[in-house]
Amino acid sequence: MSILTRGHSATEEARNRTFGPLYSRNAKAVIERGLMAIRSTNWLVMLSGFFEPVLFLISMGVGLGAIVGTVQGPDGAEISYAAYIAPALLAVSAMNGAVYDSTWNVFFKMNFAKLYQGMLYTSLGPLDVAVGEIFLALLRGLLYATGFTAVMGVMGLITTPWAILMIPASVLIAFGFASLGMGITSFLKTFQQMDWINFIMLPMFLFSATFYPLSVYPQYVQWFIQAMPLWHGVELLRQISVGMFTPATAVHIGYYLVMTALGMLLTTVRLRKLFLK
Repeated sequence: MSILTRGHSATEEARNRTFGPLYSRNAKAVIERGLMAIRSTNWLVMLSGFFEPVLFLISMGVGLGAIVGTVQGPDGAEISYAAYIAPALLAVSAMNGAVYDSTWNVFFKMNFAKLYQGMLYTSLGPLDVAVGEIFLALLRGLLYATGFTAVMGVMGLITTPWAILMIPASVLIAFGFASLGMGITSFLKTFQQMDWINFIMLPMFLFSATFYPLSVYPQYVQWFIQAMPLWHGVELLRQISVGMFTPATAVHIGYYLVMTALGMLLTTVRLRKLFLK
Protein backbone atom coordinates (compact mmCIF):
# COMPACT_ATOMS: atom_id res chain seq x y z
CA MET A 1 0.00 0.00 0.00
CA SER A 2 1.43 3.41 -0.96
CA ILE A 3 1.93 6.29 1.48
CA LEU A 4 -0.77 8.26 -0.34
CA THR A 5 -3.23 5.37 -0.01
CA ARG A 6 -2.42 4.89 3.66
CA GLY A 7 -2.90 8.64 4.28
CA HIS A 8 -6.23 8.55 2.41
CA SER A 9 -7.47 5.53 4.38
CA ALA A 10 -6.46 7.19 7.68
CA THR A 11 -8.41 10.30 6.70
CA GLU A 12 -11.48 8.21 5.84
CA GLU A 13 -11.18 6.34 9.14
CA ALA A 14 -11.05 9.70 10.96
CA ARG A 15 -14.25 10.86 9.32
CA ASN A 16 -16.09 7.66 10.30
CA ARG A 17 -15.11 7.45 13.98
CA THR A 18 -17.34 8.49 16.92
CA PHE A 19 -15.94 11.99 17.27
CA GLY A 20 -15.61 12.48 13.52
CA PRO A 21 -12.36 14.00 12.29
CA LEU A 22 -11.83 15.98 15.50
CA TYR A 23 -10.48 13.50 18.05
CA SER A 24 -8.99 10.00 18.02
CA ARG A 25 -8.08 9.88 21.73
CA ASN A 26 -4.39 9.63 20.87
CA ALA A 27 -2.92 12.92 22.10
CA LYS A 28 -0.29 10.72 23.78
CA ALA A 29 1.45 10.29 20.42
CA VAL A 30 1.84 14.07 20.06
CA ILE A 31 3.15 14.35 23.62
CA GLU A 32 5.69 11.55 23.17
CA ARG A 33 7.00 13.13 19.98
CA GLY A 34 7.32 16.51 21.73
CA LEU A 35 9.20 15.03 24.70
CA MET A 36 11.66 13.35 22.35
CA ALA A 37 12.27 16.68 20.59
CA ILE A 38 12.80 18.47 23.91
CA ARG A 39 15.36 15.91 25.07
CA SER A 40 17.33 16.20 21.86
CA THR A 41 17.31 19.94 21.08
CA ASN A 42 15.22 22.20 23.30
CA TRP A 43 16.24 21.47 26.90
CA LEU A 44 18.73 24.35 27.03
CA VAL A 45 16.06 26.79 25.83
CA MET A 46 13.67 25.50 28.50
CA LEU A 47 16.35 25.84 31.20
CA SER A 48 17.20 29.40 30.20
CA GLY A 49 13.55 30.44 30.50
CA PHE A 50 13.54 29.50 34.18
CA PHE A 51 16.31 31.94 35.12
CA GLU A 52 14.69 35.13 33.74
CA PRO A 53 12.13 35.59 36.55
CA VAL A 54 14.69 34.47 39.14
CA LEU A 55 17.08 37.21 38.00
CA PHE A 56 14.24 39.76 38.13
CA LEU A 57 13.40 38.61 41.65
CA ILE A 58 16.99 39.00 42.82
CA SER A 59 17.62 42.33 41.11
CA MET A 60 14.25 43.97 41.81
CA GLY A 61 13.17 42.18 44.97
CA VAL A 62 16.48 42.25 46.77
CA GLY A 63 18.17 45.26 45.15
CA LEU A 64 15.25 47.65 44.77
CA GLY A 65 13.57 46.08 47.79
CA ALA A 66 16.36 47.42 50.00
CA ILE A 67 15.26 50.94 49.00
CA VAL A 68 11.49 50.36 48.98
CA GLY A 69 11.32 48.48 52.29
CA THR A 70 7.99 46.91 53.17
CA VAL A 71 4.73 47.24 51.25
CA GLN A 72 1.12 46.30 51.96
CA GLY A 73 0.22 42.74 50.95
CA PRO A 74 -3.17 41.56 49.66
CA ASP A 75 -4.34 40.82 53.20
CA GLY A 76 -3.33 44.27 54.46
CA ALA A 77 -0.27 43.06 56.35
CA GLU A 78 3.17 44.55 55.73
CA ILE A 79 5.45 42.29 53.67
CA SER A 80 8.85 42.73 52.05
CA TYR A 81 8.96 44.07 48.51
CA ALA A 82 10.54 40.79 47.36
CA ALA A 83 7.59 38.84 48.80
CA TYR A 84 5.23 41.27 47.04
CA ILE A 85 6.67 40.84 43.54
CA ALA A 86 7.61 37.15 43.75
CA PRO A 87 4.07 35.77 43.09
CA ALA A 88 3.69 38.25 40.22
CA LEU A 89 6.96 37.06 38.67
CA LEU A 90 5.77 33.47 39.06
CA ALA A 91 2.66 34.37 37.04
CA VAL A 92 4.89 36.00 34.42
CA SER A 93 7.04 32.87 34.32
CA ALA A 94 3.99 30.67 33.73
CA MET A 95 2.81 33.01 30.97
CA ASN A 96 6.20 33.18 29.25
CA GLY A 97 6.76 29.42 29.25
CA ALA A 98 3.28 28.67 27.92
CA VAL A 99 3.36 31.42 25.29
CA TYR A 100 6.76 30.36 23.95
CA ASP A 101 5.65 26.76 23.48
CA SER A 102 2.24 27.63 22.05
CA THR A 103 3.35 30.42 19.68
CA TRP A 104 6.93 30.34 18.35
CA ASN A 105 7.19 26.58 18.68
CA VAL A 106 3.81 26.05 17.06
CA PHE A 107 4.51 28.66 14.38
CA PHE A 108 7.60 26.76 13.20
CA LYS A 109 5.86 23.38 13.27
CA MET A 110 2.85 24.72 11.40
CA ASN A 111 4.45 26.88 8.71
CA PHE A 112 7.93 25.44 8.13
CA ALA A 113 8.19 21.86 9.41
CA LYS A 114 4.59 21.14 8.22
CA LEU A 115 4.40 18.83 11.22
CA TYR A 116 0.68 19.23 11.95
CA GLN A 117 -0.23 18.64 8.34
CA GLY A 118 1.63 15.32 8.49
CA MET A 119 0.00 14.39 11.81
CA LEU A 120 -3.49 15.08 10.50
CA TYR A 121 -2.87 12.89 7.45
CA THR A 122 -2.84 10.02 9.98
CA SER A 123 -5.71 9.01 12.27
CA LEU A 124 -4.95 11.93 14.60
CA GLY A 125 -7.51 14.73 14.78
CA PRO A 126 -7.00 18.44 15.43
CA LEU A 127 -8.11 18.07 19.05
CA ASP A 128 -5.43 15.40 19.57
CA VAL A 129 -2.83 17.83 18.26
CA ALA A 130 -4.18 20.73 20.32
CA VAL A 131 -4.31 18.69 23.54
CA GLY A 132 -0.83 17.26 22.97
CA GLU A 133 0.83 20.60 22.23
CA ILE A 134 -0.93 22.39 25.06
CA PHE A 135 0.05 19.60 27.47
CA LEU A 136 3.70 20.19 26.55
CA ALA A 137 3.26 23.89 27.28
CA LEU A 138 1.68 23.03 30.64
CA LEU A 139 4.57 20.73 31.47
CA ARG A 140 6.95 23.61 30.89
CA GLY A 141 4.79 25.87 33.05
CA LEU A 142 4.75 23.23 35.81
CA LEU A 143 8.54 22.91 35.80
CA TYR A 144 8.99 26.69 35.93
CA ALA A 145 6.42 27.08 38.72
CA THR A 146 7.92 24.31 40.84
CA GLY A 147 11.46 25.63 40.43
CA PHE A 148 10.50 29.24 41.11
CA THR A 149 8.45 28.31 44.18
CA ALA A 150 11.47 26.42 45.49
CA VAL A 151 13.60 29.56 44.98
CA MET A 152 11.00 31.57 46.92
CA GLY A 153 11.27 29.05 49.74
CA VAL A 154 15.06 29.28 49.82
CA MET A 155 14.84 33.08 49.97
CA GLY A 156 12.40 32.91 52.88
CA LEU A 157 9.50 34.39 50.90
CA ILE A 158 6.99 31.63 51.72
CA THR A 159 5.18 32.22 55.01
CA THR A 160 2.15 29.93 54.75
CA PRO A 161 1.54 26.28 53.74
CA TRP A 162 -1.16 27.57 51.34
CA ALA A 163 1.67 28.84 49.11
CA ILE A 164 2.10 25.32 47.69
CA LEU A 165 -1.16 25.96 45.81
CA MET A 166 0.70 28.51 43.70
CA ILE A 167 2.06 25.60 41.65
CA PRO A 168 -1.32 24.24 40.37
CA ALA A 169 -2.56 27.83 40.05
CA SER A 170 0.44 28.60 37.82
CA VAL A 171 -0.43 25.58 35.67
CA LEU A 172 -3.96 26.99 35.29
CA ILE A 173 -2.46 30.32 34.18
CA ALA A 174 -0.22 28.51 31.70
CA PHE A 175 -3.23 26.54 30.43
CA GLY A 176 -5.12 29.72 29.62
CA PHE A 177 -2.24 31.34 27.77
CA ALA A 178 -1.21 28.15 25.94
CA SER A 179 -4.67 27.29 24.63
CA LEU A 180 -5.37 30.81 23.41
CA GLY A 181 -1.82 31.35 22.13
CA MET A 182 -1.93 28.31 19.87
CA GLY A 183 -5.22 29.40 18.35
CA ILE A 184 -3.96 32.94 17.69
CA THR A 185 -0.73 31.62 16.16
CA SER A 186 -2.73 29.71 13.57
CA PHE A 187 -3.67 33.08 12.01
CA LEU A 188 -0.06 34.34 11.75
CA LYS A 189 2.02 33.63 8.64
CA THR A 190 5.25 35.65 8.93
CA PHE A 191 7.93 36.35 11.53
CA GLN A 192 6.98 40.03 11.42
CA GLN A 193 3.45 39.14 12.51
CA MET A 194 4.86 37.00 15.33
CA ASP A 195 6.50 40.14 16.75
CA TRP A 196 2.99 41.32 17.64
CA ILE A 197 2.98 38.71 20.40
CA ASN A 198 5.96 40.34 22.13
CA PHE A 199 4.33 43.72 21.58
CA ILE A 200 1.34 42.51 23.61
CA MET A 201 3.24 40.55 26.27
CA LEU A 202 5.67 43.32 27.24
CA PRO A 203 3.00 45.86 28.31
CA MET A 204 1.18 43.10 30.21
CA PHE A 205 4.38 42.27 32.06
CA LEU A 206 5.11 45.89 32.94
CA PHE A 207 1.63 47.18 33.77
CA SER A 208 -0.30 44.22 35.28
CA ALA A 209 0.49 45.36 38.85
CA THR A 210 3.64 43.27 38.67
CA PHE A 211 5.93 45.70 40.48
CA TYR A 212 3.48 48.12 42.11
CA PRO A 213 -0.21 48.11 43.10
CA LEU A 214 -3.00 48.77 40.64
CA SER A 215 -4.12 51.80 42.65
CA VAL A 216 -1.27 53.96 41.27
CA TYR A 217 -3.13 54.22 37.95
CA PRO A 218 -6.15 56.41 37.10
CA GLN A 219 -9.47 54.61 37.31
CA TYR A 220 -9.95 54.22 33.55
CA VAL A 221 -6.47 52.67 33.22
CA GLN A 222 -7.28 50.28 36.07
CA TRP A 223 -10.33 48.99 34.19
CA PHE A 224 -8.21 48.28 31.12
CA ILE A 225 -5.55 46.44 33.13
CA GLN A 226 -8.17 44.38 34.95
CA ALA A 227 -9.38 43.09 31.59
CA MET A 228 -5.94 41.69 30.76
CA PRO A 229 -5.29 38.03 31.63
CA LEU A 230 -1.94 38.48 33.36
CA TRP A 231 -3.43 40.79 36.01
CA HIS A 232 -5.79 38.03 37.08
CA GLY A 233 -2.84 35.63 37.36
CA VAL A 234 -0.81 38.10 39.39
CA GLU A 235 -3.68 38.77 41.79
CA LEU A 236 -4.53 35.08 42.12
CA LEU A 237 -0.98 34.09 43.06
CA ARG A 238 -0.59 37.06 45.41
CA GLN A 239 -3.69 35.99 47.32
CA ILE A 240 -2.54 32.37 47.51
CA SER A 241 0.96 33.40 48.65
CA VAL A 242 -0.46 34.81 51.90
CA GLY A 243 -3.31 32.30 52.26
CA MET A 244 -6.07 34.84 51.62
CA PHE A 245 -9.14 33.61 49.71
CA THR A 246 -12.05 35.87 48.78
CA PRO A 247 -14.80 35.90 46.13
CA ALA A 248 -12.23 37.62 43.89
CA THR A 249 -10.19 34.40 43.99
CA ALA A 250 -13.05 32.54 42.31
CA VAL A 251 -13.34 35.33 39.73
CA HIS A 252 -9.65 35.00 38.82
CA ILE A 253 -9.95 31.21 38.51
CA GLY A 254 -13.15 31.53 36.46
CA TYR A 255 -11.42 33.99 34.12
CA TYR A 256 -8.78 31.39 33.25
CA LEU A 257 -11.30 28.57 32.93
CA VAL A 258 -13.24 30.59 30.36
CA MET A 259 -10.01 31.66 28.64
CA THR A 260 -8.91 28.01 28.41
CA ALA A 261 -12.24 26.81 27.02
CA LEU A 262 -12.34 29.55 24.37
CA GLY A 263 -8.71 28.91 23.46
CA MET A 264 -9.23 25.16 23.05
CA LEU A 265 -12.29 25.79 20.89
CA LEU A 266 -10.45 28.31 18.72
CA THR A 267 -7.41 26.06 18.31
CA THR A 268 -9.45 23.00 17.37
CA VAL A 269 -11.58 24.91 14.87
CA ARG A 270 -8.54 26.55 13.28
CA LEU A 271 -6.57 23.29 12.91
CA ARG A 272 -9.57 21.62 11.36
CA LYS A 273 -10.10 24.48 8.92
CA LEU A 274 -6.43 24.62 7.93
CA PHE A 275 -5.68 20.93 7.51
CA LEU A 276 -8.96 19.00 7.14
CA LYS A 277 -10.52 20.82 4.20
